[in-house]
Amino acid sequence: MSCLLHMSDPHFGTERPDVMQALAMLVRTERPGALVLSGDITQRATRSQFARARAFVDSLAIPGLLAIPGNHDIPLFALSTRLLAPYARYREAFGDDLEPVVDLQDFLVVGVNTTRWYRHENGAASAQQVERVARRLAKGSARQLRVVVVHQPVAVTREEDHKNLLIGREEAVRIWAEAEADLVLGGHIHLPFVLPLHEGAGGPARKMWCVQAGTAVSTRVRAGAPNSVNLIRFEGGDGERRCTVEQWDWDVGVAQFRRTRVHSLALGTAAWPGATVP
Repeated sequence: MSCLLHMSDPHFGTERPDVMQALAMLVRTERPGALVLSGDITQRATRSQFARARAFVDSLAIPGLLAIPGNHDIPLFALSTRLLAPYARYREAFGDDLEPVVDLQDFLVVGVNTTRWYRHENGAASAQQVERVARRLAKGSARQLRVVVVHQPVAVTREEDHKNLLIGREEAVRIWAEAEADLVLGGHIHLPFVLPLHEGAGGPARKMWCVQAGTAVSTRVRAGAPNSVNLIRFEGGDGERRCTVEQWDWDVGVAQFRRTRVHSLALGTAAWPGATVP
């Protein structure tokens, strides 16, 4: 069974070397097939912070990489750069594609750049972005776990986090569910959790899940949540579609990441090759 490592909000510039070392050990043990990095890679979008982040990612030697920017990855105080070239430093470290796709045997992962240079924190998904993602998802294999990656969350667990919700999320969730997305990964609020998007009024009919990661290696932990990452496992096949989301938390007592929570998620049915995808 292959797996993805979902890592968010490392905020290089505030990174903890002991936590980085433990995360590297986890990678060597679990050997994920791809790293999904859902934004806020740096604290203040400086070239040195991006360089340290890229060096750490390369040291993990994970075969696949999908990274998207977060709001902290646009310079805040260098106003001319923020206005004229907001992603220049990000591109130097992580490439020109701000909305990359990773297409593996068991996973189709589609990135969405939800940041806007004219917004400090809030993110949005435009109608054009939503449709582009849906078209790419519809080309996936029924034997793949279909994953969308954003920075700001599409669902939250606390009232105080409602202000952080992705603008345009309702329409995005509906259209991505129709295109047979299984998971929407995010970060931004530094709290790890899994929520069903298909339950409650207004949710999509097809099963789809919001999966949030905490801050991976930063000192900027929140609400009592330790540094954490997710491992997402899926094995495609002809039977019932399920995936597993494992939350791995930094345990200061043993200086390691430990698996603290396992979510076994029932997934929606998928159209087989040759079927018409809505």
